[in-house]
Amino acid sequence: MADETSTAVAAGPLAAGRLGFQSRAVLVGTGIDVAALGSTDRTGNAPLVVELIGSSLGATIAGHRPSGDGVAVIFRYGAIVFFDVSPAAINEYVRQLTPHIRQPSPSADQETEVLDIRVEPTGKETIEGNTLVLNDVSREKLQLVADVLAKSVSLAHHERAIESQFERIEPFATNLDHWGRGGRAAHELLQHLGGALLAEHRVVAGARIEDSPELLWDHPELERLWARIRDDFEIRERSAVLHGKLGLIAKTAETALELMQNRRALRVEWAIVGLIVFEIVLTLVQWWFGAASH
Repeated sequence: MADETSTAVAAGPLAAGRLGFQSRAVLVGTGIDVAALGSTDRTGNAPLVVELIGSSLGATIAGHRPSGDGVAVIFRYGAIVFFDVSPAAINEYVRQLTPHIRQPSPSADQETEVLDIRVEPTGKETIEGNTLVLNDVSREKLQLVADVLAKSVSLAHHERAIESQFERIEPFATNLDHWGRGGRAAHELLQHLGGALLAEHRVVAGARIEDSPELLWDHPELERLWARIRDDFEIRERSAVLHGKLGLIAKTAETALELMQNRRALRVEWAIVGLIVFEIVLTLVQWWFGAASH
């Protein structure tokens, strides 16, 4: 489908009054060194918008004659959103970008999100199923679409990771009486707690799921469009559920560690009591033998 839409764009669909292409968001790693891409041909900077070489979409938003092959919007927290780029070209671009990606994800494990975009100059801007209808193609609109898609794949990645943590932490929640019997349990609980805190940091400080794009300060007229796309992908609802699960994992791990520490403290107290009793018994025995010898 992506190859077909690319051909349609190159044939000059803007002149015909209709334009159709596909957007695809990919979470390629835990972060991207955007500063290292300073020499890349840019058509925008917040977030970084890169015009790829070969079709008309990039040229359309850049305002010069057709020469590009779609557009890539790059986010620091590891997401890239492609517009009108074939899967083969996406793979090649990600491969070239790999040296600047922190903890690259294997292709099979990469989270993806696909949204079809259709441009109708006289139509109403809305979402029809999995198709976004726009009046025109502008850099700002693509940036807003990319913002939502990037947040969606980031949420999907953390949702999958949290589900996996839930599966691992469930035995601890159903077998409280076994906690604290070895260092391995404490180590695993600390891993769960650390994983939850790291996910919280990446969602809040990295992707900033709850924040509005800075672009809306300069283009408030686009806020309704952005909010419509955000609501369609249920970004706020998914973020609230994710935070709730992260909080539950952190609370469970903290409670388990507290129980383990209490048990260890109780063992120490019993050991101290045992030593005191032993010392008293030893003193009594010595006194008894001393009295008997006299």
